[in-house]
Amino acid sequence: MPGPLLETKLHVPRLRRGLVARTRLNVPLNADAAVTLVSAPAGFGKTTLVADWVGGLDATVAWVSLDERDDEPNRFWAYVATAVGPAGAEARSILDGSHVDLDAVLVALVNGLDRAAGALVLVLDDLHAVRAPEVHEGLTFLVEHLPAHARLVITSRADPPLPLARLRARGELVEVRAADLRFTADEADAYLNGSMGLTLDATDVAVLDDRTEGWAAALQLAALSIQGRDDPHGFITGFAGDDRSVVAYH
Repeated sequence: MPGPLLETKLHVPRLRRGLVARTRLNVPLNADAAVTLVSAPAGFGKTTLVADWVGGLDATVAWVSLDERDDEPNRFWAYVATAVGPAGAEARSILDGSHVDLDAVLVALVNGLDRAAGALVLVLDDLHAVRAPEVHEGLTFLVEHLPAHARLVITSRADPPLPLARLRARGELVEVRAADLRFTADEADAYLNGSMGLTLDATDVAVLDDRTEGWAAALQLAALSIQGRDDPHGFITGFAGDDRSVVAYH
């Protein structure tokens, strides 16, 4: 048995105030594909992007926030089965039994999803925290048999060991990567002068965006450092993307 589950891990994360709308990224996210992979290092806003996007979907959203404690097949699939609601009831029943057959769990889960009415989006957030080969083998099975009305969305700091090349060849994979997640100059301006309440001119915004390479976490740290300074331009002039506070974020 997987033991008690933390129910807050099944909630879509709360969005922070002052969120910068990144509607340009809705284009790939809205593409019709079985699997969507949002892959980038820490601090690129993967979770925030997906949480904001699913809020506007006309679909059932099943969310699982993962961490290292979920790196165990029974526990992992218990979270997934619980997240998808009634569609995962049979799979959860097997997991709660005295003898767990993971193959039976996966078949029950796919069948439950197939019988479910309406579109469903399953989000596995921070999948990089889970490394157990048995979990990824099960995910491959799920992906290969996913019903047409269901989608799998993965956020991760590294590409998961799934058959990505095969999915690309079939046109069943959408990828959003660090290059896509980098803030544009307009987004950086909206964040720095809008969300963070600064009054930087276009040149200073451009310098910060260039030196942080559009990395959301670095922009945030820079903005926090600028707040309350008498000479923000001087700080920006001396700011470098490899500043100790930025590197420490990793």
